[in-house]
Amino acid sequence: MPECWDGEHDIETPYGMLHVVIRGTPKGNRPAILTYHDVGLNHKLCFNTFFNYEDMQEITKHFVVCHVDAPGQQVGASQFPQGYQYPTMEQLAAMLPSVMQHFGFQSIIGIGVGAGAYVFAKFALIFPELVEGMVLINIDPNGKGWIDWAASKLSGLTSSLPETVLSHLFSQEELMNNTELVQNYRQQISSCVNQSNLQLFWNMYNSRRDLEMSRPGTVPNAKTLRAPVMLVVGDNAPAEDSVVECNSKLDPTNTTFLKMADSGGLPQVTQPGKLTEAFKYFLQGMGYIASLKDRRQSASAGAVPSASMTRLARSRTASLTSASSVDGARPRPCTQSESSDGIGQINHTMEVSC
Repeated sequence: MPECWDGEHDIETPYGMLHVVIRGTPKGNRPAILTYHDVGLNHKLCFNTFFNYEDMQEITKHFVVCHVDAPGQQVGASQFPQGYQYPTMEQLAAMLPSVMQHFGFQSIIGIGVGAGAYVFAKFALIFPELVEGMVLINIDPNGKGWIDWAASKLSGLTSSLPETVLSHLFSQEELMNNTELVQNYRQQISSCVNQSNLQLFWNMYNSRRDLEMSRPGTVPNAKTLRAPVMLVVGDNAPAEDSVVECNSKLDPTNTTFLKMADSGGLPQVTQPGKLTEAFKYFLQGMGYIASLKDRRQSASAGAVPSASMTRLARSRTASLTSASSVDGARPRPCTQSESSDGIGQINHTMEVSC
């Protein structure tokens, strides 16, 4: 294990070096929070807004956080040499145990977006004993068919790489409106990510295979994710249909599907507060109880918000729990769903707009 935790680390794996950034130090036997970004991004572009959100910091200070950059996607990465074979999506997943071994992590809670969500799902299928839970945003469980492959090739011929990636990250409505967010990411993708390395990652993601998952009881010997999963997608995201299909392949007793209203392709960027609230209840359902005061109420009362995390017995059958468990009671499986700002009570298989 490293002498100095906080900061950047380059980890040797069976499939090449992996750049990671550590925030905090391990807290007892709690799992580490690992993140994996989408194609076209890196951990900064994908997760800075979310993890810098004040309420999210109240949660993560009780965990060690490890941000993983896909090979060659970090800021300032050197260009891979001619003929370099980029790791497959399966190999990207198989690189993660080396990270865990290097830091002595016994288990993880994964937060992945797009390609990163696919990597975590693959990782959980191969190494289920290492995963305590996952938040999968914009996951597509399917490989590219011939029609999709041909359309992708045609798009590559008629559009620049940044524009092609933007159509993966954002909805057509967001692109047509050319919002300030889209303009900012267009500039950042062009300047902060090595374009040659990005092309290799993009090609490999588009060569992915189907995640061979089936909902238990639908086929003999069905294989699916065993850890609690929270699926997240914006109601105006290009990945909406893919996430709905992924939901149909998972065990409904430990899966929650969260559709975020008025949100496009990057809900962790545009709706960090709502996603933080959902993540808090997700942790509660796993047995990590957060006593978090509403900041607006705390500010008016002049109190300082606090978060105390207590590890309880794990509950595989409760993904999100009643808000009444916030102050330390054992989590109870919920049976209702709420919309708008009420994320506290969510049924596992219900679609929730928030």
